[in-house]
Amino acid sequence: MCVDDNKIVNLFFARDESAISETRQKYGAYLFTVATNILCNAQDGEECVSDTYLKVWEAIPPKRPSFLKCFLAKITRNRALDMYRTNSAKKRGNGNFVLLLDELSETIPSAADVHTSYENNITAQQIDNFLRDLNEETRFVFMRRYWYADPISTIAKGCRISESKVKSMLLRTRRKLKEFLED
Repeated sequence: MCVDDNKIVNLFFARDESAISETRQKYGAYLFTVATNILCNAQDGEECVSDTYLKVWEAIPPKRPSFLKCFLAKITRNRALDMYRTNSAKKRGNGNFVLLLDELSETIPSAADVHTSYENNITAQQIDNFLRDLNEETRFVFMRRYWYADPISTIAKGCRISESKVKSMLLRTRRKLKEFLED
């Protein structure tokens, strides 16, 4: 039986090591999927998830996340991206995540184009606004592809739609996002 998220957070605040095992039991498979979708390597995915537990142990307290699952996913994703960059620098990456970045490259300005963190924050806020205005299915498909790095086939199966529909939804959404950001 899974423990409630508030109880897990309270275990972290109490510095009870069972917080890690409860987190692993409830969210381990989910975090592994997030990591391996980016890293495309089970061993690196396991290492990333282990690193996540340490980062969470260090972050709670003082932080008290409202949505533990999202908090964990964000830490896992950021760690996986760091590992991906390291692996790519060592020429060990297999290029899968590069494909996702290429798909978005004409939509979102690169770091070289955005000179200050203030401008980065404005861009992030604008993307959040754009995503809020999308219908639920389109937002789900977009987030699964570009946040969680899910394969198109997995998204199609999860939404019970064809892969071609997922591809066309992503293409239309990227175009709309580009127009939105240009405005």
